[in-house]
Amino acid sequence: MLKTVNILNKRARFDYEIIDTYVAGIVLSGTEIKSIRLGKANITESFCEFSNLELFAINTYIEEYSFGNQFNHKSRSERKLLLNKKELKSLHKSVQAKGLTIVPLKLFTNEKGLAKLQIGLCKGKKNYDKRESLKEQDTKRDLDRIKKAYN
Repeated sequence: MLKTVNILNKRARFDYEIIDTYVAGIVLSGTEIKSIRLGKANITESFCEFSNLELFAINTYIEEYSFGNQFNHKSRSERKLLLNKKELKSLHKSVQAKGLTIVPLKLFTNEKGLAKLQIGLCKGKKNYDKRESLKEQDTKRDLDRIKKAYN
């Protein structure tokens, strides 16, 4: 593969406090991998949910492949995530007991050309936490401008 694809969910880092991250394989059908390799995917509104001890990515948008025929895929469908049993059990326990949620952070292709989804075990931020993170970003940006002006 010539280029790797990195599709980020910037909104997740703003809305959630990320506790732990996992890299999961994703089960794709038909022409979905071709659309991902073209960068025609969006994970900002997606989330992960358990169904019978299997983890699914819900509301993940992968645009229909433009050169596909009648066997083209649906743009929004449930996609199964592939993790080890131990990881699935620990995620399931933490989501049930502590009220945490699982959010996709990054959709990428590895060196073999396979699509992977980085998911995070997250806890929702309060409004004052979001304001604090915005303040930190602003001060960091100001410091970088000052440093650049003196160099």
